[in-house]
Amino acid sequence: MSFGAPALDEPLGGGIARAALHEVYAPGTADLAAATGFAVGLTIRAAQMRPVLWVRQDVLDAETGRLHPPGLAELGLDPARILLVRARDAQDVLRAGAEAARCSALGAVLIEPWGEPRLFDLTASRRLALAAEGAGVTTVLLRASARQDASAARTRWLVRALPSRALEANAPGDPAFSLRLLRDRGGLGEREWRVEWNRDRQSFHERAAFQERPAFHERAGSQGRAQDAAPLSRPLVPLPADGPAAEGARGPGFRRAG
Repeated sequence: MSFGAPALDEPLGGGIARAALHEVYAPGTADLAAATGFAVGLTIRAAQMRPVLWVRQDVLDAETGRLHPPGLAELGLDPARILLVRARDAQDVLRAGAEAARCSALGAVLIEPWGEPRLFDLTASRRLALAAEGAGVTTVLLRASARQDASAARTRWLVRALPSRALEANAPGDPAFSLRLLRDRGGLGEREWRVEWNRDRQSFHERAAFQERPAFHERAGSQGRAQDAAPLSRPLVPLPADGPAAEGARGPGFRRAG
């Protein structure tokens, strides 16, 4: 499974294994949104329009917030394709994730526990890895507030947020990520990249490759370049997690399972 960015794909021999377990870590709570965005990008490329099963531990709703369907749609993942399983504890998260990884009808499985549950040890990760390899289902383990313990994951990524680069008329730019490959069982050593996610192409691209935007710079000059490198900071309109507005935001295809 390629990233769509030669800078990532070439060192990795064309990309990462599709039928495998991959881990994505957020170094801090502030980077969890970026880590989630990167995991969603991997999921989109792996699923290829097939359903995605997302297992979340219930406590995440209180700690980090619920999934936001319009935000997922902005990344290019149709909420109607998501089967959401909300589990009470780590044991249920692990059980649901392992069962999902064995289901070849799914395009991808995203497993999101909270913290450092004792059940998520090397043996548990091996079960997930074997299930993913056997069914051919890409399985992504998204970790927040957790140490980087031993794991059977094929790759392990540390993801931090980067400021988005404004487009013309100061429109919000593509989501940007700082990626560090912590482990690759294929033998590649630790490396870092800066990438952006393009929703229309549904692929990543190296940030440096798109550093210049001539049409904008020709009109704005050096001021335009400064704006292009600045982070965007603007208020967002929140939507309630429950009630009619939330139901409308989810859309008819977004349903709760589990």
